Amino acid sequence: MGHREDLLDGAKRCLLEKGFVRTTARDIVKESGTNLASIGYHYGSKDALLVQAYVALVEEMGDGSGAGWGGGEAPRTAAGSLERFQEVWANVIASIPESRPIWLLSFELILQGDRLPEVRKLLAQAQEDGRSGILPMFSDVPEADLDKEAVDTEGRLYQTLLQGLMVQWLFDPDTATRADQLTEGLRRVLAGAAPSA
Repeated sequence: MGHREDLLDGAKRCLLEKGFVRTTARDIVKESGTNLASIGYHYGSKDALLVQAYVALVEEMGDGSGAGWGGGEAPRTAAGSLERFQEVWANVIASIPESRPIWLLSFELILQGDRLPEVRKLLAQAQEDGRSGILPMFSDVPEADLDKEAVDTEGRLYQTLLQGLMVQWLFDPDTATRADQLTEGLRRVLAGAAPSA
């Protein structure tokens, strides 16, 4: 592994241990066994490196399953069905104990957005990429084949649901929305929706 990869791995460990704001460039160098100049050379800045490390952590969290975080198996339900909707969210919720440190880090970054405008800009791009990353779990359409409209609409819907669920599950797991409740809510909304004229 080269300095670039060593820095990324060290930054991921620092983020999970100290969080975004408390991690210094020296922490990353110590954890990665590299040097301060390597951060600027490979990533431009400490904050840019930390954003890349955060994005890598989120991607790793979702990579373990075709059915959603924590599932580990290919989906058993039909793409686009309410059953798939419930299966994906059940897998996401089941993974929360393991992924909790990453979601806590996510909310630290959200709360620091006003103080770190450059970080906010980098994360806004990552958020856009995340919308296309979540869609294949529900549709089985490969990310490379998704059209922009699907990403800008369905991707936003799923991303908003994901973020809302994370807030609930981090705050109070005993009262947080379950996958079956979320699915029944969607079923009722669909049943009550009037056809477009």
